[in-house]
Amino acid sequence: MKKTLILGATPEKNRYAYLAAERLQSHGYEFIPVGRKKGEVLGKAIINDRPVLEDIDTVTLYINPQNQLDEYKYILSLHPKRVIFNPGTENEELEEILVKNGIEPVIGCTLVMLSVGTF
Repeated sequence: MKKTLILGATPEKNRYAYLAAERLQSHGYEFIPVGRKKGEVLGKAIINDRPVLEDIDTVTLYINPQNQLDEYKYILSLHPKRVIFNPGTENEELEEILVKNGIEPVIGCTLVMLSVGTF
């Protein structure tokens, strides 16, 4: 299954990043919650630093473009196959950087993709 890093993870159950974690888990995908907020997502501690991780297939973004700038190097270091830009996270500069590094940018919604089987 596609190991997915949720960048912008939050313990707030009413936020889309949390809903994405729920849906990923219910569809059998492993997820890794990474973000600035302290807490847990479905029993997993939100990682507040930027650890070296392997075998990340997908990064799904839940941070606005202004906060993404600090994450460019980290995202590239993960060597994901794709990065999903959820609504409100679209960023042409990062998309271009991803393409130049052989990473597919996907403008979409993780929740919708999971619900229609295109994840």
